[in-house]
Amino acid sequence: MNQAHFIGRLTKNPEYRNTPNGVAVCTFTVAVPKRRDREQANFIQVVTWRGLADNCNQYLRQGKQVGVSGEITSRSYDDDNGKRHYVTEIVADTVDFLSPKEEEGFFPGETAEPEPDVDPLFGPPTPYKPKQVVRTRKG
Repeated sequence: MNQAHFIGRLTKNPEYRNTPNGVAVCTFTVAVPKRRDREQANFIQVVTWRGLADNCNQYLRQGKQVGVSGEITSRSYDDDNGKRHYVTEIVADTVDFLSPKEEEGFFPGETAEPEPDVDPLFGPPTPYKPKQVVRTRKG
């Protein structure tokens, strides 16, 4: 089983791009505090694809807390000088957005839209009013 699960905070804003085939890719780094020394952290590279990449790009910003689950992958590439680099990263299956919405909006400077009072399926809320039963005596 090749799975990683962790919670941490983004070290900077996500980087978003499209492959030459038009597939969305979003990458970001998550700082995960170490168990024994909470002052130190591991920095884990995360890669998301397609719809998950779109959502991460739209809603995540530096400092936001996330929960990530995915597969640990390793790859290598050669830079312009011919030097080989090795990268270990998590290809995320799920990313949970754990930071609450900010009072003024989801991002700083953004105004939050008020929650509608009308449910689109059931209409406006109606207060509970018990029925009055009137009993009459015969006779």
